[in-house]
Amino acid sequence: MTDFVFPPPVQPGVAVSGSRGRFPVHRIYCVGLNYADHIKETGADPKAPPVFFMKPADAVVGDGEGIAYPPLTMNFHYEVELVVALGAGGSDIDPTDALTRVFGYAVGNDLTRRDLQRAAKDRGQPWDIAKGFDRSAPIGAIRPASAGHIAHGRIWLKLNGELRQDSDVGQLVMDVPHTIAALSRLYRLEAGDLIFTGTPSGVGPLKVGDRIECAIEGLDLLHNHIVAAS
Repeated sequence: MTDFVFPPPVQPGVAVSGSRGRFPVHRIYCVGLNYADHIKETGADPKAPPVFFMKPADAVVGDGEGIAYPPLTMNFHYEVELVVALGAGGSDIDPTDALTRVFGYAVGNDLTRRDLQRAAKDRGQPWDIAKGFDRSAPIGAIRPASAGHIAHGRIWLKLNGELRQDSDVGQLVMDVPHTIAALSRLYRLEAGDLIFTGTPSGVGPLKVGDRIECAIEGLDLLHNHIVAAS
């Protein structure tokens, strides 16, 4: 048994629909600019490939939890996304074999400090501080892939009961199998990895007191609310 100099942190985990067990999170990968309508609203190059970035594993937030308004931003945004949970990994995975690695699917919210992201883009810097901050990865319960894989289905977000994002997962520029394959050429994927696959158009700001409902057809809803920083 290893003797650590202080107790190691608790393993981050995500609820699994219909189970008392939890999904242990290894890494969180994210895809930016993966819906054509969102690419258009950001003014990005539609011919450029999607962007990959990461969030820390302990950024996960469960359904119903409050999220403190993060520091050093005046433009805090929501982004509803399909999340893929891997039950097996590998390198150089072929797209035709990629879905065999999928444990399940969930709805997530890629929270973003938009002003810090824009400043980083202008300076040609990484997006880490804009995307990988504390509690920046809300995620609902994971529905096992045994219930079926998701290639199509309505994806939407409501802010204080008002519909703000509304699209279909089938509009992804790079679908789930090709996203897994592309990531596996950059990293060795592992069981426990989560992949946030990108958001459609309609992203916008959040403020203290806001209530957010994220949904994808066939998956458990994700509800969170924004609270003042303590």
